[in-house]
Amino acid sequence: MTENDTAAHWVRTWGAAPQSPGSAVAAAGPFEDATLRQVVRLSGGGRRLRVRFTNEYGVTPLAIGAARVGIAAAGGAVRPGSDRVLAFGGRPDVEVAVGTAVLSDPVDLDLPDLTSLCVSVYLPGRVESCTIHGRPMDTGWMIAGDAVAASALPSGATALPVRALISAVDVVAGPAATVVVALGDSLTDGFGSATDTDAGWPSLLAERIAGRGESPGYVVNQGVSGNRLLQDGIGMAGLARFDRDVLDTPGLGYVVVFEGINDLAVSFAPPGNGEFLTGFPGEPVTADDVIAGYRRLVDRAHERGVKIFLATLTPYEGLELFSPEGERARRAVNAWIRTAGSCDGVLDFDAVWRDPEHPSRVRDDLHAGDHAHGNDAGYRALADSIDLNLFR
Repeated sequence: MTENDTAAHWVRTWGAAPQSPGSAVAAAGPFEDATLRQVVRLSGGGRRLRVRFTNEYGVTPLAIGAARVGIAAAGGAVRPGSDRVLAFGGRPDVEVAVGTAVLSDPVDLDLPDLTSLCVSVYLPGRVESCTIHGRPMDTGWMIAGDAVAASALPSGATALPVRALISAVDVVAGPAATVVVALGDSLTDGFGSATDTDAGWPSLLAERIAGRGESPGYVVNQGVSGNRLLQDGIGMAGLARFDRDVLDTPGLGYVVVFEGINDLAVSFAPPGNGEFLTGFPGEPVTADDVIAGYRRLVDRAHERGVKIFLATLTPYEGLELFSPEGERARRAVNAWIRTAGSCDGVLDFDAVWRDPEHPSRVRDDLHAGDHAHGNDAGYRALADSIDLNLFR
């Protein structure tokens, strides 16, 4: 990557959509006099970085006593010589107001494409409830006391069940660098893939782009497991978070939308799923409602000069939520995606995953055992099906 003072700009290289602690399958905290150490894998590289810390769903101001970043080594360690102190307006500590986020001051660090970072943050006071991302695909740890400077993971560290307090990493990139943001649900979040392998399709897409050997490409995963396009429930609806999680992304050039199957599955679910459906409030929606939601996303992206691609909805027969009516709605939505011509391109994920002998089902070798979410091979198949020329 080449940089110069006049053309270099900030781009997002990693992200995780912020969620309230009540909108995820696991809770985090309370924390007090504790260090959180978390690993994130970047997509494209750079030579300068900043980290975004979030208190958007906190209930009290968030006191950060110290924070550091370094290149991750095995087992929660930091590679020698890569450790950098993070400051905030020149200070080592900061208070983040309720409902806001803060960016650290930039630090210089040479980061090749696909580098894994270790981010450590010390919380001196009591944090009763914190902003999270509900399904981390990389291991994180909680450590008693101020351990941000520890090069190796201290003994007694316990696993974090969620991504906590960090929502983005930005790097300085050259003038040609652009970001692809993937907006979606658990199929984008990576549910079903192996932890600590970066085997979700956005991560695998980042690997393919990096493998071109051209200027770096940046892919940011803004999937939320259980998310819907039109209604809140598990996380804000895709439409509602589109500005924050997509359009406000530094360096944004492209959007991939792979969301809507939860809207249809919940709306057309057969009787007997009442307890499960309490996590998905709102009136049922139709295929036409989902299509109208896509139209709004396309219009908003184009207003910003951003290209937007729609992915067809993959099969889900085998889940308890499946119904023939839901399947008809899914096929109607997919027919519109393939033929409407309103977006800048179509990623036909349905064609990649469906069983040719039973098109309402995912191929047995591509799902994680539940007939809906991908396994590592399934997500690899999605990533490999994407034409990289779309992002030139």
